[in-house]
Amino acid sequence: MSLEVINPRIRGFICTTAHPTGCAAAVQEQIQVASASRPEAPHGGNALIIGASTGYGLASRIAASFGHGMRTLGVFFEKAPSGSRTGTAGWYNSAAFHAEAEAAAIPASSINGDAFSDAVKQQVVERIKSGSGPVDLVVYSLASPVRVHPETGETVRSVLKPVGETFTAKTIDLGKDEVTQATIEPATEAEIAATVTVMGGDDLRRWVEILLGEGALAPGARVVAYSYIGPRVTWPIYRSGTIGHAKQDLEDTTRELDRRLQEAVGGRAWVSVNKAVVTQASAAIPVVPLYVSLLYDVMKEQGLHERPIEQMVRLFNEHLVAPRTPAVDEADRIRMDDWELRPDIQAEVERRWEAVTTANLDKLSDYAGFKSEFRRLFGFEMEGVDYSAPVETEVSLPL
Repeated sequence: MSLEVINPRIRGFICTTAHPTGCAAAVQEQIQVASASRPEAPHGGNALIIGASTGYGLASRIAASFGHGMRTLGVFFEKAPSGSRTGTAGWYNSAAFHAEAEAAAIPASSINGDAFSDAVKQQVVERIKSGSGPVDLVVYSLASPVRVHPETGETVRSVLKPVGETFTAKTIDLGKDEVTQATIEPATEAEIAATVTVMGGDDLRRWVEILLGEGALAPGARVVAYSYIGPRVTWPIYRSGTIGHAKQDLEDTTRELDRRLQEAVGGRAWVSVNKAVVTQASAAIPVVPLYVSLLYDVMKEQGLHERPIEQMVRLFNEHLVAPRTPAVDEADRIRMDDWELRPDIQAEVERRWEAVTTANLDKLSDYAGFKSEFRRLFGFEMEGVDYSAPVETEVSLPL
């Protein structure tokens, strides 16, 4: 037993503590949203969620389980509490999810390990064969910046850089709460290639190949990988930058896998382009925190704002769960960013982008909401949680 008062320790876009009770409250809040959308006759079936402990991956697991009654197998890479160190937010999120799923008699199991590795892939196959049976839905929601390549053993790191020329634009200094200028030098060819290796489609291809080869995909199985495109203001650092090259590779790979799945099991594969939200990954990308702060304010004014759970409930209800056929764009992508990229929304965001300074940041944006959402990722600023009270940090997670 280890009772402690847990406070947020935040440096820029990094928080080194997590609050177990707050994380549990955040999971319960998401479950309430998903449960409210649950049909009278849930679809059921088996879902594999790769990257299941935070952000869109966690929201997907909750939407699948509590919205559609699916048995889930979650894969993630989180740290357990140890001594004076709290566990990661994903550890506490997953522990809370398992407790709620057990109480609701919804089957769930998890594997904690490096999803890039062949060893974890084999663990997943063995769990599928010995447990629930073939998978009906695979959700790929990895956002790791580092990959140990399973063939070479090389540690490969992605970078957040523009391609071709130096990029300078407004951003927020998250340590000082100031609007500043960020200047980022262009990536080298080696850095572009490394980012594609980490964040492109190669790992998804390996997942689908091993699942197909081992007979772990059910007839008609569906695969969805998450991506982001964003507006013109972020393209140099995102869609046209190193990450964009990786996401294009992911899209190309997914189209190839779609053909293979159709031939092998009558299945399908799509990329879902999701809305910009506050995540541990997005907070680290220059320019993006300022854009998201402006976007949140505009979308909230229009009644269009969605957190990851609302976004995933809409994705599952309108596109993913059979027998629905997803609506796709000209590149066969599901566009969950449709509200974000509405012309009227983007016109107002661009107007505010030109005008925003440190002096008017709080007036033109929802930067306070951005900071609050960031803290909530780690279990802080949740209503009803007494943060002055000691809490048990040694929380177990069934694996």
